[in-house]
Amino acid sequence: MGMSAALLEELKKILPGDQVSINPTVLDQHSKDESYHTPHFPDVVVFPKNEEDVSRIMKFASEREIPVTPFGVGSSLEGHVIPYHGGISLDFQLMNQILEVRPEDFLVRIQPGVTRTQLNKELKKYGLFFPVDPGADATIGGMAATNASGTTSVRYGVMRDQVRDLKVVLADGSIIHTGSMTVKSSSGYSLSGLFVGSEGTLGAFVELTLRVYGIPEAITAARAVFPSIETAVSAVADIMSAGIQMARIELVDARSVQQVNLYNNTDFPVKPTLFMEFHGSEAGMRYDVEFAEKLAFDNQCEEFLFETDSKARNRLWEVRHNLAYAFVHKSPGKKMMVTDVVVPMSELGGAVHDARKAIDEIGLDGAVLGHVGDGNYHTIVMIDPNNKEELEKAKKLNAHLVHYAHSRGGSCTGEHGVGVGKAIYQQKEHGEALNVMKLIKNVLDPKGILNPGKIFMD
Repeated sequence: MGMSAALLEELKKILPGDQVSINPTVLDQHSKDESYHTPHFPDVVVFPKNEEDVSRIMKFASEREIPVTPFGVGSSLEGHVIPYHGGISLDFQLMNQILEVRPEDFLVRIQPGVTRTQLNKELKKYGLFFPVDPGADATIGGMAATNASGTTSVRYGVMRDQVRDLKVVLADGSIIHTGSMTVKSSSGYSLSGLFVGSEGTLGAFVELTLRVYGIPEAITAARAVFPSIETAVSAVADIMSAGIQMARIELVDARSVQQVNLYNNTDFPVKPTLFMEFHGSEAGMRYDVEFAEKLAFDNQCEEFLFETDSKARNRLWEVRHNLAYAFVHKSPGKKMMVTDVVVPMSELGGAVHDARKAIDEIGLDGAVLGHVGDGNYHTIVMIDPNNKEELEKAKKLNAHLVHYAHSRGGSCTGEHGVGVGKAIYQQKEHGEALNVMKLIKNVLDPKGILNPGKIFMD
């Protein structure tokens, strides 16, 4: 049952009318993310401007047991922001201020609605950058909520590694800090680590303090073509074990290259390809690139190109950067399903080979790619969500990949998070530990109003 007119009027007394919307277009925008999961409208969308607004909204919702689902830009991939229980969609787009840059501490303090591009544009003035790159221009609050990572995690780590402190509004409207500005602390439980990746189920982030990095002196990109997935993955293992400081090392299969050639009108070799990026000093990087090239050719590499000029680097990375768009734009009427599992590095070669085989056997058109430096790999398949047969095939593929990852000591999600799409696998993955998570959830959100239906099965 939706919120009554009387409740909506009460909400408008708490916040100005222009911060509360029941416009059908706005409700529609907040009913979905970038995933294939079924949309569901919220009853109302609220746009807080500061932490006091968020606290008042949470107190209002708690007293009346109204669900609240935080919303960034809707770029998530497992249905995290879809308000299946209706209620309030809490949109942070007006809380997008960069509050403080502390160059000498390599820290930045921001509001949750700041986007990755916006943050890096400001940091560049100080010779700094924020490294986590999930592909989409997501909000930093959303990235912390899902513990996002992406192409640079092999060098810089994931979101959880960057978050020093969070200011969080809890379900009852109270506000806490979870950490500090220090490099290390042995004081108390690691609450920042708990809240990062909690997907809006434990509280709403209203401020984040993040670790940032100096822009490297030199950057080189490279593209290496291999005769098979196995030889490409073997090259990755050798490069990583040699201690070469890779900033990114990405694998795309032949099907991926074929699609980008079609989309971009390019003629890259239609074979498994590694894309690499090296960060460092001029002298050190030259050595790293030469060493990586030697190791690649030791593993049957057929072509190795590298570029230091920024425009040439971008052209070299075109295949990887444009991959999702290449599939979306050439598949009208279909939705993209991106799977996301992670295995120990020693299991990666077999896992990627298995994923390619599974796509072909299930009878879907799709590609395999991955952040192979950390064992995280994806498949992209385009499906018609209204076609039951295609949807069942996609679910079967997803289940197969998760089962394979679990059987090899891996996880059902490396970076996209749980949302609704991976909730079914939590018991298998965590066992008794899931009960501990439920206890924490019930203590912090006793009325179950914070993003209900996510992470845990209803």
